[in-house]
Amino acid sequence: MRADSVTLSRFSGDLQMANRAPRTIQQYLSSVRPLEEFLGHDPSDASQESVRRWVDILRQQAIGASRLGLHYAALKFLYARTLGQPEKVAWITIPKAKAPLPSILAQAEIQRLLGGFTAAKYRMFFTLIYATGLRITEASQLETRDIDAMQQVIHVRNGKGGKDRLVPMNAKLYGLLRAYYKHERPPKPWLFASKAGNPICPETARRALLCAAAASGIGKIVNPHLLRHAFATHLLERGEDLRKIQVVLGHASIKSTQIYTQVVPSQIAAIRSPLEDLPD
Repeated sequence: MRADSVTLSRFSGDLQMANRAPRTIQQYLSSVRPLEEFLGHDPSDASQESVRRWVDILRQQAIGASRLGLHYAALKFLYARTLGQPEKVAWITIPKAKAPLPSILAQAEIQRLLGGFTAAKYRMFFTLIYATGLRITEASQLETRDIDAMQQVIHVRNGKGGKDRLVPMNAKLYGLLRAYYKHERPPKPWLFASKAGNPICPETARRALLCAAAASGIGKIVNPHLLRHAFATHLLERGEDLRKIQVVLGHASIKSTQIYTQVVPSQIAAIRSPLEDLPD
């Protein structure tokens, strides 16, 4: 079965209609293509028993719970939504991956990291992510019209789940953005753009971040989400309200935000031990 089958085309279109992120769509398609090869025919003609055999193969590959969950989610979307055959995957339970505590970058490390960039565009791009907690895909799609100097906010349009929200923009960030824009003059309407005039490529930006991390010598594996983690953690260290942080991060549930309460060293260190109440 060819990878450009009608079912896969419909699958891709349905994922786009459901506002799945481009990277998620890519991952789901990559998950379903081997299923077609395994079946030897269109997935719509597969029996539940065939799907079960495929799941058994996935389980035998000794992949992590997170990766296995992605395969299961792709199967569920394919059969329940694209093909309208939910009974073929109703028995699948998506495993829960143990959520690791996010790594923490201290503010001094953030400063060294940002100083490791040689290109002003990427330094400003990741400064913005740290200053606002944006996801890299959200930052890459920003337009100049999204910068609201009067209200001191940035409009995030069509964020995760297709939702819009506002993030704060203080005077320091606005000043940095103005200086960057005056120097770079990116092609309209984008705030950050490639040389071809398209929105800045997230993968190219990730590579620039890795180079900056190596140049800074901070000795940690760095990715864009680590700056988002730092944003939330440093706000908590300053005593910012958890509910406000949830709104700014764009978390649908405060449970997603509460993980940061587990990684704030200053708050942990401030807990008074009952040992202190014992006489010497």
